[in-house]
Amino acid sequence: MTPADTQAAAPPATARPTVPPFAVIPGTQVQDALRGREKHVVEVVEDAYRLHGAGDTVNPPSSFLRFPDRASSRMIALAASVGGPDRVDGLKWISSFPRNVAADIPRASAVLILNDPATGYPFACLESSIISASRTAASAAAAADRLSRDRPRPLRVGFVGTGLIARYIHTFLEGTGWSFDDIGVHDVSAGSAAGFRTYLEQSGTAARITVHHSAEDLIRLSDLVVFATVAGEPHITDPSWFGHNPVVLHVSLRDLAPEVLLASTNIVDDVDHCLRAQTSPHLTEQLTGNRDFVHGTLDDVMAGRVSVPRGRPVVFSPFGLGVLDLAVGKYVYDEVARSGELKIVEDFFHELRRYG
Repeated sequence: MTPADTQAAAPPATARPTVPPFAVIPGTQVQDALRGREKHVVEVVEDAYRLHGAGDTVNPPSSFLRFPDRASSRMIALAASVGGPDRVDGLKWISSFPRNVAADIPRASAVLILNDPATGYPFACLESSIISASRTAASAAAAADRLSRDRPRPLRVGFVGTGLIARYIHTFLEGTGWSFDDIGVHDVSAGSAAGFRTYLEQSGTAARITVHHSAEDLIRLSDLVVFATVAGEPHITDPSWFGHNPVVLHVSLRDLAPEVLLASTNIVDDVDHCLRAQTSPHLTEQLTGNRDFVHGTLDDVMAGRVSVPRGRPVVFSPFGLGVLDLAVGKYVYDEVARSGELKIVEDFFHELRRYG
């Protein structure tokens, strides 16, 4: 029996399952549970990567809901199950509506449902845009650390795309001990770049902040490059921009042309998940007809199965696994439960007898 089979097995016959109480955890509680705990959240995410690498998770492909009259918008369902000592099943339901930004509201909104592995009953609904941003930022911070251990630690970071995810990634980098001499900023929206610069200034960073008018200038001057855009297709095509061999956190997944990936060491979170849905790695697979350009997963690097050479750029392309949302969401639930502040919805499940 595989680890995944074990964690999905039915409870012992002597156990009498009960319906768990149902809680709603709003964004204020989610943020309180995560704020200032960046190092611990990175550990939660790394533990989830280890469980996933060991086969002790279930993470089917994401399901995309698209709209013929709203081509830029989408909704995504990420079902998953996490094994290990703190088992949980569940679903993240997240929407991405880029036009929201023009109305000065966030692009993404999300909820996370946690299910009891013994009964299948949902036991919590959490506001999840904060969880999603936090697990993405924690994954990026973990990759920045692991992929730079065999090279000089980056002192110049550049952000291409300056929305919520970029802000969270900066917060998690600083919260896990990173400090920079220079921070570069580039966005196709001058207003977004200016807003991100204001955030950086108010964050108390001692770094010199520069707004770049071109992505090329930013990339060439950065040791650590963060792509956090809403690009639908590659717009960075010249491998020579990366000739100084930076660490690249390709969080938005569709910025880099295959030529850039083929000139780099490529690390992903999950090979099968990342090479789909017209991501840059997927386009590279279609171009080459193989996956030889993928050197391994972040779990492979963490476990020492894959080493990262210093003489090439290294690109981390994370598809974003539902198991990370579940792991961070369960951490939030446990923190709120420990505080005694769970908001239980009484009698949420009403028909609990088969025959009334």
